[in-house]
Amino acid sequence: MKTDLSSRITLTRIPAKYYKPKSDYERTMITRFERIPTDIFESANEGSRHIAKIIAKDIREKQAEGANYVIALPGGRTPRSLFKELIRMHRKEGLSFANVVVFNLYEYYPLASADFSNISFLKDHFLNHIDIAPENIFSPDGFMPKDEIFNVCMKYEQTIAECGGIDLVLLGIGHSGNIAVNTPGSALSSTTRFALLDDDSRKEMAQLFKYVDQVPAGVITMGVSTILGARQIILMAWGDSKSAIIREAVEGKQTNRTPASFLQDRPNAQAVIDLSAAYQLTRISHPWLVTECDWDDQLIRRAIVWLCNITGKPILKLTNVDYTNNGLGQLISRFASAYMVNLRIFNDIQQTITGWPGGKPGADDSNRPERALPHPKRVIIFSPHPDDDVISMGGTFQRLCEQEHEVWVAYQTSGNIAVADEEVIRYCEYLRDVSLKYSPDQPLLCKKAEEIIHYIKYEKKEDARERPDVLFMKGTIRREEAKAAARYSGIKDDSRIRFLDLPFYETGMVKKNDIGLADRDIVMQLLDEVRPHQIFVAGDLADPHGTHKMCLDVALAAIDELKNEPWMQDCRIWMYRGAWAEWEMDHIEMAVPISPEQLKRKRNAILRHQSQAESAPFLGNDERLFWQRAEDRNRATADLYRSLGLAAYEAIEAFVQYHPLQTAR
Repeated sequence: MKTDLSSRITLTRIPAKYYKPKSDYERTMITRFERIPTDIFESANEGSRHIAKIIAKDIREKQAEGANYVIALPGGRTPRSLFKELIRMHRKEGLSFANVVVFNLYEYYPLASADFSNISFLKDHFLNHIDIAPENIFSPDGFMPKDEIFNVCMKYEQTIAECGGIDLVLLGIGHSGNIAVNTPGSALSSTTRFALLDDDSRKEMAQLFKYVDQVPAGVITMGVSTILGARQIILMAWGDSKSAIIREAVEGKQTNRTPASFLQDRPNAQAVIDLSAAYQLTRISHPWLVTECDWDDQLIRRAIVWLCNITGKPILKLTNVDYTNNGLGQLISRFASAYMVNLRIFNDIQQTITGWPGGKPGADDSNRPERALPHPKRVIIFSPHPDDDVISMGGTFQRLCEQEHEVWVAYQTSGNIAVADEEVIRYCEYLRDVSLKYSPDQPLLCKKAEEIIHYIKYEKKEDARERPDVLFMKGTIRREEAKAAARYSGIKDDSRIRFLDLPFYETGMVKKNDIGLADRDIVMQLLDEVRPHQIFVAGDLADPHGTHKMCLDVALAAIDELKNEPWMQDCRIWMYRGAWAEWEMDHIEMAVPISPEQLKRKRNAILRHQSQAESAPFLGNDERLFWQRAEDRNRATADLYRSLGLAAYEAIEAFVQYHPLQTAR
């Protein structure tokens, strides 16, 4: 089973020479804007294997010398794939960690439970699975009295010095450029200390808790000076949600507003990132500024959109001078004139626009994103959570139903942990009152409702695994909301609304299991039952370890198994994105306009998900509600099309086609 197919999606867009130069000369040319040596890999797994080999080599060299190897480790999602690889090397290749000393980069303070501590995370995901000596693990105490903080921080620095300093610091990078929890404004001279978390950091860390309110007020963190004092520093970043801050850290000015930029003048520092995180680096996003390009339609489109943005002109008004003055003279040489380039790209972008996402029957489809026949089509919309369908492609969902296609929607996970306890109490009170009114002689439901209410109000602990009956109530709430939204969007047959409840998600905790065959087989069974002509999947690659990507990997694994079936030869797979960001213009292959009336209907469908409004636990680090994010994103896409000189629409939803990998012969 291929479990990481989504990580290979970017390979069709970025030539290897931009991230795997063949010589030092080529590397120097393409990286001249980069101030931190940066290695780019095709996936987080490949990058993690590279780092793991460095660590293993250094550990073994220290073992040969009879010395300890001292490493500082971060928590969070970034190092998980690295930890898995190091555990594999320990079990399969005999890599011993007996001489390794570990320092925890940061610890939450004050802690309410050890289960939410960073050191517990490191033990659960790594340290408990290797042969490291317990006495070689050091971490700040998240439970210490407040008056001991200063002395404990000083002692931590002393212990690092007594161990001979740190051989390697592994770092993730936060969205504000923080390393460890040295947030913007941290001093270059800072050492281990207590730091209050700002709002952005607390929201980012909430993904490891359940509510923002559960994130402790502060942390004990290694300081910038402590980190920069290590003999080697590796900064890791995976996923396109990190691409903007990686650009700032690697190519921007050194400033305490982006603490990761302090690595720029450290010859012992390097960045190891995947293609998604590298997307905004100059050599990836604007390669024409650093090298001769292998021009294809996609890269030309990206260059023209960039040129329109910096000149403030629509496509058809760009001139030869605009091209030559901005490093795009190659295109003039290739096409003879700006007019010819402009016309080609204008037509290319215009042909992405269609009001018929399922194909227009009876029309010439040679220049349309979707084929006209068959009509109607069988369509499956895969939704990672029970609301992603209407949030991300609600207008297209409506269009498909209105144009009489046979639309199915499959909710891949229950989304049960994303329902606030207050919602459960409200529904249980309703259930109790209805039972008392109409079934007073059958007290079972009333008793269960009262039991759940009492448990949530008086017995439930924040760090406890969710009880099965509470999970059932939360899952039921989300199911009914999803049904209401799907029916409102146009599905008339409830049998076409499926809840897959993929096993990897059903842990009752924020932490999920790895995806497996059981997850894939559930999706395969539905695909084989429906045999669709169109599949829509969430292509949100921003978080390499998040639920959206895991659901995408499950869907792509199922598609990979079925790709040689005859019915799959007549099936197209379209990827949509979530509420946070849209596909870049050079990637968009189908753009579905949404009228003001349809946008209002989309909002109403999203609002059917009442439990995911203001009280939802996982709203993320964006203050806007889901319907606001969706509308802002869709309007921004329409504004981009308008600024390029195309028709002005109220809003647009965009899609990219996925092509299953072909088996090598």
